[in-house]
Amino acid sequence: MEKLPPLNAMRAFEVAARAGSFTLAATELGVSSAAVSQQIRNLEDWFGKQLFVRNGNRIALTDAGHAIYPQTARALGEIAAVGRRMLEGGLRTRLVVSVPFSLAELWLAPRLAVLLDGFPQMAIDVRVEDDPVDVVRQNIDLRISYGDYHYPALKMVRLVHDEVLPVAASEFWQRYGQGASLADMHESHFIHTNWGPNYASHPSWADWFAAAGGSRAPDPSHGRRVGLSSLAIGAARLGLGIALGQKVMANADLEAGRLIALSSVSVRLGQPYCAFMLPAKAERADIAGLVELLAGNPAKPHAKPA
Repeated sequence: MEKLPPLNAMRAFEVAARAGSFTLAATELGVSSAAVSQQIRNLEDWFGKQLFVRNGNRIALTDAGHAIYPQTARALGEIAAVGRRMLEGGLRTRLVVSVPFSLAELWLAPRLAVLLDGFPQMAIDVRVEDDPVDVVRQNIDLRISYGDYHYPALKMVRLVHDEVLPVAASEFWQRYGQGASLADMHESHFIHTNWGPNYASHPSWADWFAAAGGSRAPDPSHGRRVGLSSLAIGAARLGLGIALGQKVMANADLEAGRLIALSSVSVRLGQPYCAFMLPAKAERADIAGLVELLAGNPAKPHAKPA
């Protein structure tokens, strides 16, 4: 059998690298900071490499530390998954899914309903939260995120690279838009989504008009503003204005006629939506089934010409 590095030291290294602090790692592990520091020194002696640069109470991974961290985190996560599976007798049926706020109701929930047709006895725990989350510590089976860069130590599957297009309630358009183009609409009729300080790659109304060959840039201060893309679609459905609706979220409303697409021009989001999971869980039937559902191509909405 090949010689293994000291596992306690590997665990201390993984937690310290993830937490960015020996003190925080000590709190998570229930030991002293000195004990964590000693474990790291033992591991560095074993490898013959320095894994952290230490500057007072601050630490940063060296190139050697960066090289071993992803595989270390993945291996420890798989060991933890084996332990849970054995303790639960292989009968675990609860599926824990973590999802951003915007995707929970309009995109994830309908697909969970389809999943439950095949697994009617399954218990599902949906956690609505922003990145980052600790998939291992919080016992999350599947994390859905905007972007493919959040969890390098986990298995990643790209689900969909969504697009936005202008949508509104039919009654709203009949009242305010008949005989007009989007370029003619009053500024107060546009719904703007404020994505928050962590996002810079979501298209705005100015981006959409540019893609449609125009130069208009509606002022958000004169229109309606919401904090979630799902709320923008909900506001449009209620007749409060015209939203740049994400296709994967607006599709059901478009198919049912609760919303209409006001143009065939769409603008792609800056990042895809991706699923992350421990490699040891990727072949589980319920997780694999949900990933397949989420990665399926949504029906394209019917659009009116711009």
